[in-house]
Amino acid sequence: MKISLAIALAGLPRLWAQSPLSLAEAVQTGLEHNPAIEASSAGKDAAQSRIQSARSGLLPKLTYSESYQRSDNPVFVFGSLLTQHQFKQENFDLGALNSPNFLNNFQSQVRVNQVLYDFGATRSGVHSAELSSQVAGEDQRRARMGVIAGVAGAYFGAVLAKEHLAVAQESVRSAEADLQHAETVRSAGMSTDADVLSVRVHLAAMREREIQARYALDVAGAALDDALGLPLETQHQLSTALAPATLTNADLEQLDKSAIQQAPDTRKAELAVSVAEAQSDAARSALWPRISALGAFEADRQRFVTRGGANWLVGASLEWNVFDGGKDRSRTKEATQLLAAARAEQKRTDSAARLEVRRAYAAWKGAQERIAVAAAAVAQAEESLRITRNRYDAGLTTITELLRNETATLETKTNHLDAIYEQRLAATALELAAGALSGDSDALK
Repeated sequence: MKISLAIALAGLPRLWAQSPLSLAEAVQTGLEHNPAIEASSAGKDAAQSRIQSARSGLLPKLTYSESYQRSDNPVFVFGSLLTQHQFKQENFDLGALNSPNFLNNFQSQVRVNQVLYDFGATRSGVHSAELSSQVAGEDQRRARMGVIAGVAGAYFGAVLAKEHLAVAQESVRSAEADLQHAETVRSAGMSTDADVLSVRVHLAAMREREIQARYALDVAGAALDDALGLPLETQHQLSTALAPATLTNADLEQLDKSAIQQAPDTRKAELAVSVAEAQSDAARSALWPRISALGAFEADRQRFVTRGGANWLVGASLEWNVFDGGKDRSRTKEATQLLAAARAEQKRTDSAARLEVRRAYAAWKGAQERIAVAAAAVAQAEESLRITRNRYDAGLTTITELLRNETATLETKTNHLDAIYEQRLAATALELAAGALSGDSDALK
């Protein structure tokens, strides 16, 4: 009983691993487990941290320090006695002033510094960090789209490999039947050994295809696991059939607009211009003064907690880097040129996005037409094979003609499957190029 239970429990993981997996479920699994999603999320979190770092420039800086000094330096001793509130009449003695004894000074200090105005340098830095966070958000969105496209491609790649294997196995069975028939005909003295040998060669070729298809299916399954972020040994029972995708919004002009407005790369290029503008503003602000306020509280003691006094200080300062060898002006000029480069890159990215839409659109339309042609070719090849097989059975044609038709039928079926697969990939690529690919996209239905 215990052995039977152990065997049953050992079989549970594999049964679970082979439960039906639809394309929608595969996409969700990929979004949950693919490392690219984790990496992009970490990048987004890092960008959020940079915003907090930049905003810290708007808040006061509070520092606390503790120090200990011991010296007989006359100036040190004189000043420390004053700050410790321990200066006495006898300390005016010239001997004590010139050659004082060693003195301890334990100093505690709290300082507050607040920038009051810096001509927008800090706020430009905050704005730049916020824009960089939006760029990271587009990277995250691009990563999600990339995972969705990768999962869809790998999923249908595995389905295609399975269909290729089924077609190859069907061809092997057909060739085996041809061989049996050819041997029967030869035994009856109605054909020669050459016909049997021809069928054997054909059967060997079909078995080679079956072997290739079987190992291709193994690789396709591992590729799907990789896209899902799962161990490469995970088994799946794929439930979504390989069928053409139907896009409800396939207007080229609308896809063009969508690519400019929504595609992550074009959004990043637009944001890069805004980042460059903020950095240019920050560089120019360095040419102007910075006004700050300062507050400090200090306690000085001869012993760690006793024989001491305290004092405070408040003030304001204006700091203006009047001349630094042209460093700030060079930075301003650099920021201006980087802004010009970002604007040029935005134009290039917009054009590249529109070109990618056209490329994907052409691939999708071409695959659509190929599916119709390939489907018609399959029907014609099957009918031709049927007629040829009947003629061969009646002794009206040669084995060579029959085998040629069987090979042609195999090729047309394979081409039809390939056309559907490429149409699915092109539909996914089209929505990806338009920046509209998501788990609910038409390309995944």
